[in-house]
Amino acid sequence: MRVIISGGGTGGHIFPAISIAGALKEIDKTIDILFVGAEGKMEMEKVPAAGYKIVGLPVAGFHRQFNFKNVCRNLLFPFKLVMSLWKASRIIKDFRPDVAVGVGGYASGPLLQRAAVRSIPCLIQEQNSFPGVTNRILAAKSAKICVAYPNMERFFDKEKIILTGNPVRQSLTAEIDREESAAAFGLRADKPVILVIGGSLGARSINEGILKSIGEIDGTVQLIWQTGKIYKEDIDKALGDRSREGLVVTDFIKDMDKAYSLADIVISRAGASSISELAMLGKASILVPSPNVSEDHQTKNARALESQGAAILVKDDETDTLIARAKEVLGDEGRLKSLRQQVLTFARPNAARDIAREVIALAKHREADR
Repeated sequence: MRVIISGGGTGGHIFPAISIAGALKEIDKTIDILFVGAEGKMEMEKVPAAGYKIVGLPVAGFHRQFNFKNVCRNLLFPFKLVMSLWKASRIIKDFRPDVAVGVGGYASGPLLQRAAVRSIPCLIQEQNSFPGVTNRILAAKSAKICVAYPNMERFFDKEKIILTGNPVRQSLTAEIDREESAAAFGLRADKPVILVIGGSLGARSINEGILKSIGEIDGTVQLIWQTGKIYKEDIDKALGDRSREGLVVTDFIKDMDKAYSLADIVISRAGASSISELAMLGKASILVPSPNVSEDHQTKNARALESQGAAILVKDDETDTLIARAKEVLGDEGRLKSLRQQVLTFARPNAARDIAREVIALAKHREADR
């Protein structure tokens, strides 16, 4: 059995894709998996690191913000799309997949469109409560649509929808001793920890808000702060020779399992994968939806949790209040416990395996029809 998994651009697409691949291999070690991503994007590094082969397409997104640089980029969009469609056809011809899986992101569009033309069954996985443009376009050509939120028949054919939840990195679920996790970051196990993760690439507004209020890390709480690679140098300069006791500043957290296990409250963007991880782990959180994503889907994700008392929503222009809000929750044991309990109701621990089973079923159905 041969399966292509396509998509990426951010960790929110890549990590679920890798989780699906891992679940497929758990079910059947002989399955041959090929990833297709976008050239220059983070999947070209993360997927090989997870042990899978990946091929890149020259596709790029269409930029909605109007400025000179984006106008120039958008002029190249049709040419890159045509080249990507041609390369996707070559990949499909050479690999001969039994199923194509799209997880969202630039590359999934050309790949699944070409797969559908060749009558290869397609499955898409939609992580958000409001689908992205690519998945809305691909839905008509897909046999199955795995979703993370209920009531998605507003966007997709209800006969195709399967409520699976979002796959999360299984490495995060391992139980780790708090003392061990604290030692890994050079922190104390007996003091509360705020974890700040502005997405795999970082978040400018969250970083600026944390920097403005960094003085509130005053010895009563500790902070692990993932800045993102492009922001780290400027933040280090801004912090200068300030004492780093109880403060860990890093561009990317490699040991996320230990960071999550140590965190008493998490400040995060409201991407679907981040929310799924927080739900799986039962973490109290403050969500800061990014205003720079299509259809404002992060706000919709965050409101879905906030309405059930499962998270706190803070607007992107209020990030200088984040540490104060986190300390307020940490000082209210009842609120902290309630947030942890409510977010667990959003967890779907078998998501990756459920999606993998649907992928295999499509492949077997195609084989039976031959």
